[in-house]
Amino acid sequence: MDYRSTVAEGPALSQVNADALLLVLTSEQANTGDAVLDKLVKDAISAEDFALKAGRALYIHRPTGVKAARLVLLAAADAKPKSYKAAVVKGLAQVKELGAAHVAVAAAKGLALSADHAKALVLGVADATYVYRHTKPSAPKAGALKKVTVVSTQADAAGVKAGLTQGQAVAEGVALGRELGNLPGNYCTPTHLGNEAKRLSREFKHIKAEVLDRRAIDKLGMGSFLSVANGSAQPPRFIILRYQGAAASQAPVVLVGKGITFDTGGISIKPGAGMDEMKFDMGGAASVLGTFRAVAELKPKINLVGLIPTCENMPSGSSTKPGDVVTSMSGQTIEVLNTDAEGRLILCDALTYAERLKPAAVVDIATLTGACVVALGNVHSGLFSADEQLAGALLEAGQQSLDTAWRMPLDEEYGESLKSNFADLGNVGGREGGAITAAVFLSKFTKAYRWAHLDIAGSAWKSGGAKGGTGRPVGLLTQFILNQAAAGKDAIAPKPVKAEGKAAAGKTARKVAGKTVRQAPARKAAAKA
Repeated sequence: MDYRSTVAEGPALSQVNADALLLVLTSEQANTGDAVLDKLVKDAISAEDFALKAGRALYIHRPTGVKAARLVLLAAADAKPKSYKAAVVKGLAQVKELGAAHVAVAAAKGLALSADHAKALVLGVADATYVYRHTKPSAPKAGALKKVTVVSTQADAAGVKAGLTQGQAVAEGVALGRELGNLPGNYCTPTHLGNEAKRLSREFKHIKAEVLDRRAIDKLGMGSFLSVANGSAQPPRFIILRYQGAAASQAPVVLVGKGITFDTGGISIKPGAGMDEMKFDMGGAASVLGTFRAVAELKPKINLVGLIPTCENMPSGSSTKPGDVVTSMSGQTIEVLNTDAEGRLILCDALTYAERLKPAAVVDIATLTGACVVALGNVHSGLFSADEQLAGALLEAGQQSLDTAWRMPLDEEYGESLKSNFADLGNVGGREGGAITAAVFLSKFTKAYRWAHLDIAGSAWKSGGAKGGTGRPVGLLTQFILNQAAAGKDAIAPKPVKAEGKAAAGKTARKVAGKTVRQAPARKAAAKA
């Protein structure tokens, strides 16, 4: 899609050259200063064909005095970017089948357009025009729409232009995440995700990609990760992405994405109904790849690392069984009480690996629990963090990007249910507070740095007639990265390391070396797979 901006005010609005003109109005901003357009609006309201109520739209064909052959009047709830985006999407639906190749979007006088409005428009257009085609030859061909022009005042022009640039980059990232999520599990395998990471590194010189195979993962001591991979014929991968936009001495932000490319539940197998949607269980990995694509386009002055543990969770003779005890990279042992709580088992080893990067902050992103869907539905992603600064920064980025999160509790008391008689901790607690206990489990591996967890089980995809990936939370993550790059000295800094913390780290390393030896049975199974 070709996105442009142009300046036109007052009487010039009705003379904007496009196949269709979408005019966004609100109850408080209902005039344009263009006599032709204002009369059309007044007449439509008088005839009760149109009202300044959110969601109302009126299509007018070849209106007298308007250069565009098609005019759509749109009522937004208010002047906020979210409402502006909703109105534009409504307008696109009015002209989608009419052959309009160039659509211009104008706003009423007094409805000031910011960079956030322009960015929201691009994301709305991209969402409205997306069609999955990769494995569906019968999918409809691309529509006629090829160009969208945002019409603004001279005062708003610079912000609109900047917003369009950001919006296009984020839209590309969202599209990548969405497409990866929509691919069937026999297409989007761990190997495919690794190849996608390598493709990004070839396309963008600021991105470097490293893809570790089973042998290298085993050598790192990631026994918890491999315990999930052991039941599948598909080999696991550990993907490391690096974007360097600042001095090498600057601590990176680390994004960790859960990459279960298909989740049967393993031996604790899921019910058959709806299991096809478990191809979306790599939504966290997809969002990391999508964010890297957006960041590479925008080139912020920041260092970013992406870690993606990816495998399938399948039942077989070599699968981990309920009651098995595995040793994580941190040295902590885990009793696997339910093999369908596998996401935390691969994430915990990636989170331990993140410690060696000496990060400013670590954010993991995972389609982790159905409990989070019950709690929040599909509106907000669940946010868990004990770090006030990091949590606040992520919440703010969500509001800015219209890709919102809601903060959930992370009290240590929830961890009581993770106690085990046979290991340092169990991988599940009780049914109650399942999303919280999952986050508490992950927190056991993140003591050395600032950390937040995003549970995107409700936001990464849609079910029903609109079934498909959403590409969330690429928007939130990209905005967070941009904000941190712009914050300079006020950006989130690494957690201070105390002297006793350094000593403990040394003990953990020795502990890992000792405990990984006991992973020999799992390694043999891995070699056979």
